[in-house]
Amino acid sequence: MKPLALILQTAGTNCDRELAFAFQQAGAETRTIHVNQLIEDPAQLEQFDLIGFPGGFSYGDDIAAGRIFANRLRHRLYEPLWNAVKRGGPVIGICNGFQVLVKLGLLPDPSAPDAYQGQTATLADNTSGRFMDRWLGMEADASSVCIWTKDVGVDGKFDLPVAHGEGRLVPANDEVLARWRANGQIALRYAEGQNLNGSTDRIAGVCDSTGLVLGLMPHPERFIHETHHPRWTRSAALGQPVVPAGLKFFQNAVEHVKSKTAAGV
Repeated sequence: MKPLALILQTAGTNCDRELAFAFQQAGAETRTIHVNQLIEDPAQLEQFDLIGFPGGFSYGDDIAAGRIFANRLRHRLYEPLWNAVKRGGPVIGICNGFQVLVKLGLLPDPSAPDAYQGQTATLADNTSGRFMDRWLGMEADASSVCIWTKDVGVDGKFDLPVAHGEGRLVPANDEVLARWRANGQIALRYAEGQNLNGSTDRIAGVCDSTGLVLGLMPHPERFIHETHHPRWTRSAALGQPVVPAGLKFFQNAVEHVKSKTAAGV
């Protein structure tokens, strides 16, 4: 039986179909559910093996990117989402989904519902003050506990597209950043010279301390076939295969679920 992935949708999300397709290409089945339906019946979460928060502009990014969506989840679904992670289900938040998870407090340092600590970071405006839409070089941190970024790219290096105006990751203080480093929570960095949004320590993606919950500003769901890369024709002409690094993220998560099932966990 294929693992089942939930794609959580609300007003303004617009990358849900791409995210669902990426999970499907990696070997999972998917269901897209509006947040209102999930609020009415939170027990639905128990049937899913994986959860995806897609990109877009939830609620028009009013107040701040992802803030309204995060508040709805915080007051109505935080405990069920917390329990889903505690059951060992991988979760990914991409771009706006990352903004939501950070402002919800489920990343990078989640806490139990009865001891909720709030945010330990934020995603602020790009230092350029402009929306950025382009491909950038990435580096997966080999010391990270993140299950999503394992063995991605060539020697941990690859390209992914970005498209955001509020992608500058800023920790609450130096102690928080030191904790992320010590716990192996920094999953992904922009390559040297590619940190165009000004994120602290070039961070492009972080995970929780379990490695199951990943948030990142780049879009792996937009690079799941070699022809998605802008240089694919040039590489093909040179006989150099383009490895779709984005697909590997989803394959890692699906394989993680399958291995748990096989082990009877």
